[in-house]
Amino acid sequence: MATGTSGARFRRHDAVFDWAARTDGDRVLVSGPTGQWTAGDPALDVALSESLVAAMRVQTEPEDDFGSHQDAGPVSLVGTASLAWCAEHLEVDTDPRRLRVNIVVETTEPFVEETWLGLELRSGDVVLRPTVRIDRCRTVNLAQDGVPTPTRLLQALGRGRNLCLGVYAEVVTPGTLRIDAEVTVPGPGSARP
Repeated sequence: MATGTSGARFRRHDAVFDWAARTDGDRVLVSGPTGQWTAGDPALDVALSESLVAAMRVQTEPEDDFGSHQDAGPVSLVGTASLAWCAEHLEVDTDPRRLRVNIVVETTEPFVEETWLGLELRSGDVVLRPTVRIDRCRTVNLAQDGVPTPTRLLQALGRGRNLCLGVYAEVVTPGTLRIDAEVTVPGPGSARP
């Protein structure tokens, strides 16, 4: 698999950031520097292979034997106060798109989401349980997903934050999350996604 970092299942191919996918009904549309294709089109695999200078293909079947695509949790979240603190004190771009988080929660205290580990957060019918801080990798520094300018966020997080920003959470009760819905945390206070 091509990603911005190497691992047991992944190989680093920075050119993958020139590509994007989105759903359109029951189709997955993939766009890159030379066009747009529907996942499963052999021409897409050719274009990807040429762009990444390695044999590539878009997997359209389920991967039963490859395990999870998540790192340490299926949901990731970060608080707005944490992003603001990093922008002010570390003097780096903290656009949440760099972090590829699923949920950005409006908070007033920096890194308060780290105190939620083990608690059950509720938003409507959804219940999430934060489990661990997120160790960031080099990908946060790269131009990507509408954030065209590289930054030095990872290096800044290494100076005092142990490379961590945000938390992973497991889904206790699935449901639909709504923008601007209240997130309740056991104890005093609440937040908004």
